Amino acid sequence: MRYSPLKALRCALFALPLSLAALPAQPEARQIVTDATGRSLELPAQPSRVFAAGPLASTLLYTLKPEAMIGWVRAPKPEDLAYLLPQVVALPELGRLTGRGDTLNLEVLLAAQPDLILDYGAVNDTYSDLAARVQEQIDVPYLLLDASFAHMPEGLRQAGAILAVPERAEALASYAEATLAGIDALLARVPQAGRPRVYLARGPEGLETAPGGAMNAEIIERAGGRNVVEASAAGLVTVSPEQLQAWAPEIILTMDKDFAANVAAMPEWQGIPAVMNGRVYLAPAAPFGFIDAPPSVNRLIGLRWLAHQFFPDRAEGDLHQEIIEFYQLFYGVSLDEAAVRALLGA
Repeated sequence: MRYSPLKALRCALFALPLSLAALPAQPEARQIVTDATGRSLELPAQPSRVFAAGPLASTLLYTLKPEAMIGWVRAPKPEDLAYLLPQVVALPELGRLTGRGDTLNLEVLLAAQPDLILDYGAVNDTYSDLAARVQEQIDVPYLLLDASFAHMPEGLRQAGAILAVPERAEALASYAEATLAGIDALLARVPQAGRPRVYLARGPEGLETAPGGAMNAEIIERAGGRNVVEASAAGLVTVSPEQLQAWAPEIILTMDKDFAANVAAMPEWQGIPAVMNGRVYLAPAAPFGFIDAPPSVNRLIGLRWLAHQFFPDRAEGDLHQEIIEFYQLFYGVSLDEAAVRALLGA
């Protein structure tokens, strides 16, 4: 029979899947890492399906490796969509494992088939125990990283190495280092007496807040403000109007539009210096908050924004340009001047 190259090629192509199927599966490459709790974990060398345990981790994962996201802790709001990559906005809302009001069913988590659970936030016994317990229950590695400003560059680099995006992580970590160094240089020129007394108002009444030392308000001190709330609690607390009058904050920060719009007419807030002098600032919040909501890597641009609010005569640089650069680098979106003005509420 005469040899036919075309026939031989067809035979080879049809035979290829069978021959490959007969080969033993190659073992998946793995990596051994130590998280912020000191736990040693074995992970995929290139995690491709990552579940973020809470809002902080969701923001971190989006900025580093959005293609590895399998869902949102909370679905983006309509006003967030213009500030996010199109390919992630339709991801499902899966709920959260950590923080206030955990909403995730472990069966839902298993059905999503993650190869890694990533948590980012406070490092304490509560979160360490949660990580160990969930990992034991569903047999998926659960990694916890420290989200504090002091560990942010290091955390970005470690997360980037774990997610197999080290170059991306280095760019973000370098930005974090430059931002923190810039704040330090600014504060070196400002004596303690020249630093404003600040209150963080949460909710439409403004009476929920976070004391000094709490992660939700860490940005106040890091940007050079003096948090007027002193409490032993590490989380959120509720205060009285009488306490606010006694504290007499010079600046009030809020993330609540209703409070910002109505505070000047609320009787219990009259006479407070921040209200009298028009220094109540509504923090930008799309797609993630500048101060909190969540207190993740999004706070880096919050530091720069606060520097301009706290020290308008000393802060250097063009804030609008800084916002444009941050959103391009961290969120992958290009803003024009109109988008920046809308973000700032101008």
